[in-house]
Amino acid sequence: MHYISDILFWISTGLLVPVIVLLIYFFVRALILAGSFFGQYIDRQRVMKRVQPDIDALTVAEVGQLADKLPTKSRSLFVLYLKQMLAAGDNIPKVDKIMAEYESAADKDLSISKMLTKMGPMLGLMGTLIPMGPALVGLSTGDIASMAYNMQVAFATTVVGLFSSAVGFATQQAKQRWYMSELNDLEYVANLIKAKNA
Repeated sequence: MHYISDILFWISTGLLVPVIVLLIYFFVRALILAGSFFGQYIDRQRVMKRVQPDIDALTVAEVGQLADKLPTKSRSLFVLYLKQMLAAGDNIPKVDKIMAEYESAADKDLSISKMLTKMGPMLGLMGTLIPMGPALVGLSTGDIASMAYNMQVAFATTVVGLFSSAVGFATQQAKQRWYMSELNDLEYVANLIKAKNA
């Protein structure tokens, strides 16, 4: 039993460095995600302010003219797939395929946020628990400096993991609302195209 517990201790201690490296990676990814999210928010506000009134007032007869009103330069998934849908015209199966591709692209864009939301707390907890063993050993032997260092590592990994998770969760919630709203607009335009070709 003693050997088994030693093996588990070595395994858990060996995992500390990979956990810390992954937490640093996720922290950097969270910072990049926060910056790109802000840029995406600004672009979306500009695009929707311009496009949304045209979509709301759209009729079956005018659906073909919507393409001329869309912004020519935009990184928005919504604009990109809306242009493809309008270009498909009377090809209804292709319109449906474009809708499915939009959902797939939106889910792919959400993947990093989902990963940060789930992995941040997991790695933070691992980074908290692994140094606790050596910290308790240091406490029992009177090595306060070792205990203090291990506790510092434990608290730092928790904070970094929770920060990464918070950024992931906030961006995931906002983007899910955006994509749901945009998907409703795409479905509305698709229904108008189908009605026009009925």
